[in-house]
Amino acid sequence: MGQQYLEISDRNIQFISEQRMYFVGTATKDSRVNISPKGMDSFKVLGPNRVIWLNVTGSGNETSAHIQQDNRMTIMFLAFDGSPNILRLYGQAKVIHQNDETWSELASHFTLLPGSRQIFDLSVDLVQNSCGKSVPLYSYDEDREQLKNWAIKQGDDGIKKYWQKKNQKSLDGLDTNIVEKNIS
Repeated sequence: MGQQYLEISDRNIQFISEQRMYFVGTATKDSRVNISPKGMDSFKVLGPNRVIWLNVTGSGNETSAHIQQDNRMTIMFLAFDGSPNILRLYGQAKVIHQNDETWSELASHFTLLPGSRQIFDLSVDLVQNSCGKSVPLYSYDEDREQLKNWAIKQGDDGIKKYWQKKNQKSLDGLDTNIVEKNIS
């Protein structure tokens, strides 16, 4: 049975800082459930009930479309080495686009990655730890560089063209507003 808390503890923050990967889950009432793996240096804890994460350009943009329709988000971290643990952060999120007034302030918490497209700001209302004893042990070798290298090769104009072609709609046809909110 998991343990639930109303805030992210210092112990949880330490656990988060040691993880190389996390997963983000979102859905609307009528959409497919989307679960996205995330990596790189893209996650920051701003307080006991607030986290932000930097989203880079990818093949889809489901999370953005979902959050603009239904702001529920779950973030999950799990220990692939060391003591078993699963940590889930539940709450309500906002998508922050590059032209939004809070972009600069939130972006200052990151070294922006090539292809950065949005920041998600999660107000955490429930934290859950569970055992994770069935999660296999894995060894970390290194970060993959392909997405970063692809974004560098595209350049800003190429990324914006990619957003127009591939990132404007979710699988279920929901708008992501990426072009309207990120291209001046």
